[in-house]
Amino acid sequence: MTDQTATDAGGLGAFERYLTLWVALAAVVGIAAGVIAPGLVSAIAAAEVASINLVVAVLIWAMVYPMMVGVDFGAISGVARQPKGLLITLAVNWLIKPFTMALLAVLFFDHIFAPWIAPEDASQYIAGLILLGAAPCTAMVFVWSHLTRGDATYTLVQVSVNDLIMVVAFAPIVALLLGVTDIAVPWQTLILATVLYVLLPLLAGLATRRLLGSERAIAGFSARVKPWSVIGLVATVAILFGLQGDVLLAKPFVIALIAVPILVQSYAIFALAYGASYLLGVPHRIAAPCAMIGTSNFFELAVAVAISLFGLHSGAALATVVGVLVEVPVMLSLVAFANRTRARFP
Repeated sequence: MTDQTATDAGGLGAFERYLTLWVALAAVVGIAAGVIAPGLVSAIAAAEVASINLVVAVLIWAMVYPMMVGVDFGAISGVARQPKGLLITLAVNWLIKPFTMALLAVLFFDHIFAPWIAPEDASQYIAGLILLGAAPCTAMVFVWSHLTRGDATYTLVQVSVNDLIMVVAFAPIVALLLGVTDIAVPWQTLILATVLYVLLPLLAGLATRRLLGSERAIAGFSARVKPWSVIGLVATVAILFGLQGDVLLAKPFVIALIAVPILVQSYAIFALAYGASYLLGVPHRIAAPCAMIGTSNFFELAVAVAISLFGLHSGAALATVVGVLVEVPVMLSLVAFANRTRARFP
């Protein structure tokens, strides 16, 4: 199917064009729901295991599943013939991103924002930002890849290899940057997130491909379920902002300050990975997801570690929550940029 046919079959072309608007409205609705129906928001918040909200997990599962239907296991061996995208992903995520985030956090909160932030609060915000920078994305990158017409099979390999490295590299990097030697990795969060966001959707996608049989049937089915991926994204934003609406309303100035280094980091990391992919001749279907993985964060892991190290109501935990709220708008802007620049890539 052509891209236009897929859009028409999905019946959501206009909706996708104004996705940023719907996401903004979802954020407003979420905050309003937190004020008008706090009981409902509290019930959703209570459905949590290992720092993973199960309601949000179901919606993310719905977003990831259409992408997994497009994974062709027979093509995985072909990833070795195009290693550049994978190498860029790993270099950016583990050799650059954690350290630039730490540098920006110190620059802003120990220097630029020093007149407005108490030193003890600044150190907490720096710690939270470091935790975000050391936890690259696992789940939502499938959504961003989907929206940029990324190679589903290559994206799966990128995420899988990245997760394997995270198991051994996350704790040492965080310990180095925080100066804390006793970092307890929340294995339950890591394992549960991998099962919910990668393994189960992957198995469902594989089963769907086998049931459908032909590539034509698979393409038609993917076009039909694609709208649910976007609807799931909008619903997720509403819930996330509903869960954190009280924080936004209580500390808007602090939230804005924390968001600044996150924004600088996000756009800089994307520019680095996307630019490197362009210069090295990486095809767009690989380059776009490659840049997205390093830009977005595994916020459940960051939140879990922040709470275990510094406490539920700490500045570090607040900083990781701001990462949750900033991510979707930022990533949508980068999705739009990646789509506009597709023709410049091989």
